[in-house]
Parts: sequence; C-alpha cells; structure tokens
Amino acid sequence: MDDCLFCAIVAGTIPAEVVHETERTVAFRDIAPAAPVHVLVVPRTHVADASTVGPEHAEDLAAMVVAAREIAETEGIAAEERGYRLVFNVGRDSANSVPHLHLHVIGGRPMTWPPG
Repeated sequence: MDDCLFCAIVAGTIPAEVVHETERTVAFRDIAPAAPVHVLVVPRTHVADASTVGPEHAEDLAAMVVAAREIAETEGIAAEERGYRLVFNVGRDSANSVPHLHLHVIGGRPMTWPPG
C-alpha cells in the first residue's frame, strides 16, 4: 500500500532499527517502547490487522510467531529465562495507530495485569 508506514519500512523507504528479517517478516524496534524490549514484527505483505486475517495468511502468521520467539531469544527475554508478551492490537480503542498487521514483542521487565 502506497500510504502505509509499515509497508514503507518493509520497502526500506523509511528508516527503522531493523533487528530481524525473514522471507516473510521484518521486525524493528518500536519508536515509543513500552518496555526495555519492544519490537514490532510485521508481515512483508500488507494485511490491515488481525480482524482481517484469513486462512490464506497462515504462513505469514506462523512466520511472525517464529520470528517473535527468535527475537526473544536474541534479546535475552526467552520464556525459560524471563518471559515476554506477544500482542496484536485491533482498532482504535486498542491504540492501534498503524493499519498494518503487527505483533508486539514486549519484555525486559515484569509485566502487570491488566496491561497498562
């Protein structure tokens, strides 16, 4: 999509601190981190958000979760060591500000519940 911020990051036309790339995904640090580790994993293909995901997106979703696990291991927050949170936000009330499917990998500090 021409006006999608994350599509521009995937294309390399907007800079980001990329920490992980695969054939299907790109992961980069969040510009407003909620924790010491806050990385966004996006599919290279534009998908609006989790509410629009269908069976045709299965391989991208699996690649996103695998990338998240690899990022957690690289960042030293893997479940065996400390733990982390994976989050998909959908819609305005969730503070989803970019309409491109993205998975938040958040960790490096104890998480609270409810999130906040």
